[in-house]
Amino acid sequence: MKISVITVCYNSAKTIGHTLRSVRKQTHGDIEHIIVDACSNDNTLEVIRVEGPHVAKVVSEPDKGIYDAMNKGIALASGEIVAFINADDFYASPCVLTTVAVAFENSGADCCYGDLCYVSQVDPTRTVRYWRSADFVPGSFEKSWCPPHPTFFVRRSVYQRLGGFDLSFKIAADFELMARYLEAARISSLYIPQVLVKMRLG
Repeated sequence: MKISVITVCYNSAKTIGHTLRSVRKQTHGDIEHIIVDACSNDNTLEVIRVEGPHVAKVVSEPDKGIYDAMNKGIALASGEIVAFINADDFYASPCVLTTVAVAFENSGADCCYGDLCYVSQVDPTRTVRYWRSADFVPGSFEKSWCPPHPTFFVRRSVYQRLGGFDLSFKIAADFELMARYLEAARISSLYIPQVLVKMRLG
């Protein structure tokens, strides 16, 4: 099962190396890592060149914001599963994508998600907040519940059927997409009760 992992970035030289290494160290055998860069003017692209020998595709061009870049990544993806890992985030362990692939294979779900830890920007080994998710229950989004987006893995066929990020939502298109998929379309989901991603504060 191929998993397409999309990282969007802009002037992320300080942190993207950690992100790249966390993807490169994954034990899952079929990963397509796609980088969508918004014409960074620091040495982000050089870090990608050095730390990303595993990277399948790199695009560096102007965009209309983070969600436009994410949509570009989806359009480039060829994996059965699509994931996002931000340029200052990293996977909690080398087994995350293996765990996700097994979850999809065993459940047949349209999407799966897990927990997330916010970590210190200075010391990523220090957890600041634990975001524990839960099984989806209809009506949850009306109460402002949603899964942590970096842990939200979705079949590419769902993106093709239901569409990507709505660019009219400037800062909450990820919330809208998850609500549209889970609450409105009622795609099938599986909660994995463990930390999948660690996210730097800031």
